[in-house]
Amino acid sequence: MIRILIVDDHPVVRRGLRAMVDDLPELEAVGEAADGAEALRLLADGAVPHPGVVLMDLQMGAGMHGVEATRRITALPDPPAVLILTTYSTDADILAAVEAGATGYLLKDAPPEEVAAAVRCAARGETVLAPPVAARLLGRVRSGRPALSPREGEILRLLAEGLANKQISRRLFISEATVKTHLVHIYDKLDVDSRTGAIAAGLSSGLIRAS
Repeated sequence: MIRILIVDDHPVVRRGLRAMVDDLPELEAVGEAADGAEALRLLADGAVPHPGVVLMDLQMGAGMHGVEATRRITALPDPPAVLILTTYSTDADILAAVEAGATGYLLKDAPPEEVAAAVRCAARGETVLAPPVAARLLGRVRSGRPALSPREGEILRLLAEGLANKQISRRLFISEATVKTHLVHIYDKLDVDSRTGAIAAGLSSGLIRAS
């Protein structure tokens, strides 16, 4: 039996995923969390049986987002595998999640059988990428797009959402000075000198997508 912790900020989505998981053979949902911070508390406190796989959303309102949660969970002793299950499929999202330690990356329109197969692969330590995600990563390698770090990609996406430096620092749990340093690197890599220019370059190169 593979135990699963579900992390998503939408109660309806969590209930749906739990029902789907519990209806599949050899899978059992042992807990739910509304964001990354709650997931970490559940794991640290032993409030749920130790899961083999964490099904992790990426964007979770004002709570700890999926990339940071993945980074912290995979740094734990005897960590569970983290399988991203999200609607977001930009290059920055995918790279950030994979480089944070995610074992796999699925989109929420995946059929239950695909999710079940991915969970089983993740539990065995195998990497799983949805076909559209794998195609985007391959396309990125072939296109020679600017190579932003996972953190720089996160900040560029938040810029596109209209967040100010202070809001970005709070969202990512980093200082404003660190945000400014990352912005300097982003501007340099994209060959721009403003927030607007960075967003435009990100959209044109496919690093972010229009909302």
